Amino acid sequence: MSGSALSGIVRLPLLVILTGLTALAMYLPAIHAAVLRDHQVARPFFYGGTVFLLLAVMVGIAVSNRRNRSSAGRDLAALLGAYLWLPLVMAVPFDQAVPDTSYFNAWWEMLSSFTTTGATLYDRPGRLPPSLHLWRALAGWLGGFFVLLSVAAILAPLGLGGAEVTTARNVHSSAGSARGGIMRGADLSTRLPHFAGIIFPAYVALTLLLWVILLGLGGQGLVSLILAMSTLSTSGITMVGGLARDGGGIVAETVIFAFLMLSVTRRSLPGPTLTGRSRPVWQDPEIRLALFLLLLVPGLLVMRHWIGALSYEGEENLATAARAFWGAVFTTLSFLTTTGFESADWQAAQAWSGLRTPGLILVGLAMMGGGIATATGGLKLLRIYALARHGERELGRLVYPSSVEGGGRAQRQLRQDGAYMAWIFFMLNALAYGGFLLAFALAGLDFDRALIMTISMVTTTGPLSQMGAEQAIPLLELSAPVKLIAAAAMVLGRMEVLALIALLAPGTWRR
Repeated sequence: MSGSALSGIVRLPLLVILTGLTALAMYLPAIHAAVLRDHQVARPFFYGGTVFLLLAVMVGIAVSNRRNRSSAGRDLAALLGAYLWLPLVMAVPFDQAVPDTSYFNAWWEMLSSFTTTGATLYDRPGRLPPSLHLWRALAGWLGGFFVLLSVAAILAPLGLGGAEVTTARNVHSSAGSARGGIMRGADLSTRLPHFAGIIFPAYVALTLLLWVILLGLGGQGLVSLILAMSTLSTSGITMVGGLARDGGGIVAETVIFAFLMLSVTRRSLPGPTLTGRSRPVWQDPEIRLALFLLLLVPGLLVMRHWIGALSYEGEENLATAARAFWGAVFTTLSFLTTTGFESADWQAAQAWSGLRTPGLILVGLAMMGGGIATATGGLKLLRIYALARHGERELGRLVYPSSVEGGGRAQRQLRQDGAYMAWIFFMLNALAYGGFLLAFALAGLDFDRALIMTISMVTTTGPLSQMGAEQAIPLLELSAPVKLIAAAAMVLGRMEVLALIALLAPGTWRR
């Protein structure tokens, strides 16, 4: 493809480009199904990919002479439009390939996958053919890449997506500071290919590396590929049975654990998109906070019944304690990154701790979330760290009112303006949680299910709906209004409430 043709493509509206790329992605499950001689699945994906590709080409030709001026409002509107439009496109071949489903359920499934939520309506074994599981995982994988790209090319230049904590010199100039440090004055058609060229090769390489490692550990081809894509995108999508059935044992879990660690820090995003790379890795606040939680939560679970466990045979109990500790460590990181994988030893951790509802711990971890500028959901570790350091500073001032702040300029900014912006984000999220909780309750859910559904959807941690309460929530049996509310929560959680405020009320955000 010539440079002029590529330049013309990137200047098209974002939704046209994304529609064309989604259409091209449909050929992968079509080829996979054709190899398996599952023509009932191959045909809808091949025809769907062809039709939507032609549609994108025709619309692209029609608007090619129109000059699109990039602005904050247009960029955020395109981002919101992607989450509203692309799942509708993805659901068309899915609906045609599953004869006994509805387009509404197919759309909900694709929205859950594309927002990397990973909640599924089709959890019965054998309900979907392998190629449709591949499509679910591919939608989540593309959604994870889209999150990384949108943070770098759209949100961070506007001082959003976590950049408001690290780049603002004061609350009134956060967007300008971030924009000045990241391709000042560049149009979206320039930023998108620039950051895509940086992020996508690394994203693909890490996915292929994890896939090859899992294959080397004895995993099946498709199962390992889905696990690799779900790990890098934090979607938590697996073949029916979950990681405990598909994962391949503790060695495979250890490898997945290492790749999940990439989602606890913004350092995993290639390119100088956000500040904070100059300090050593061991001084990264997100990594340090994540390691603290990885020691605290499993340690409390194991120590809770340690004395009682030693009343049994020593060697057996030490081995059981080790299994329980590992199961707790892996599951803690999985839900902290809002992925939602369950370790094969999580049941051992539950039995060892003696807690009747350990799922509440997972709820808290999912609310915290992973690193900023990653594919994770939740509140994000850096915002929590900023508030913690601000609280520490305020307590210190009670003891030494005349003390002078230390830690350098970056730390002072994080404790002051960064904590201020983090507090605003926390309060807006609390209002969002309350609003969705009320909406779910009005739609007919009891309080426990409404609470779990709210946190699961807003944090984009779909498996939490199955593990957060004593009884799993049967998503397929939920009413249409409940599913619509859940869909709105997924979109809000994926875009973040500050981005929606900047879109709907830009004057309020600038103030």
